[in-house]
Amino acid sequence: MSNDCPFCGIVAGEIPGRIVFETDDVTAFLDANPLAPGHTLVVPNDHHERLADLPEELAREVFAVLHRLTPAVETAADADGSNVAFNDGPAAGQEVPHLHGHIIPRFDDDGGAPIHVVAGDRPDLTEDDLDAIAEEIRDAR
Repeated sequence: MSNDCPFCGIVAGEIPGRIVFETDDVTAFLDANPLAPGHTLVVPNDHHERLADLPEELAREVFAVLHRLTPAVETAADADGSNVAFNDGPAAGQEVPHLHGHIIPRFDDDGGAPIHVVAGDRPDLTEDDLDAIAEEIRDAR
């Protein structure tokens, strides 16, 4: 737990939160600044800032809760679909430095865009560029 982390405070019961699901390791609650009705955050109870910081078993549990809750959130919000995403690090828009997955209900007429617009302009990559990046990823895992 981190003393200055609002998500740690919600998990510990020190900060009010609209908790919708919890286990010994993972808690889900409504986002206080929702992008849509039912916008839900799924967090590991222990303080981890980035996806790479999560132990593999805990990562499985976080994703299992996302998997379980996404249809429930869609049903509760009467949504047509959802964006399920992580902002992993400040450069990706992560505002609270406690890893959290978003379930954002989406509606056919909500005016939102696909997740591809998040990164701005698309890079102009050649086939060779793509091959080199793929090789670097394979080598780094």
